[in-house]
Amino acid sequence: MVRSIEITKVSIRDRLIIDADVRMNDPKDYDFSPRVAIEGSTLNLHNEGEEGTATSVELDSEQMTTAERDRLLELRVKFSVEGMHGVLTHKTQNVRTGPNAKKLAEPRWKTVLPLSM
Repeated sequence: MVRSIEITKVSIRDRLIIDADVRMNDPKDYDFSPRVAIEGSTLNLHNEGEEGTATSVELDSEQMTTAERDRLLELRVKFSVEGMHGVLTHKTQNVRTGPNAKKLAEPRWKTVLPLSM
């Protein structure tokens, strides 16, 4: 189940691109089926089957023109599970030589979604 969805950035390259942060309830939960709809100039993003976890953003005229032209958008999602790793209490003084020298992998996902208008 999805705990929350937040749209962090809206941009245009060849098509409309939406960056979103999605927080899941459980690390082994894979139930995420995003759906996008435009009502007026408001873009709504929600998970299929869940009405409580929705987010929206206002699009400017250039973004609306691109969305109407393509009738699709590229969705880039960064997944996280809140409270999974806890808090780091002992930090290494020189991080280049310590166990925290490498960055942990972040689960990311990219897809193209059709728009319903």
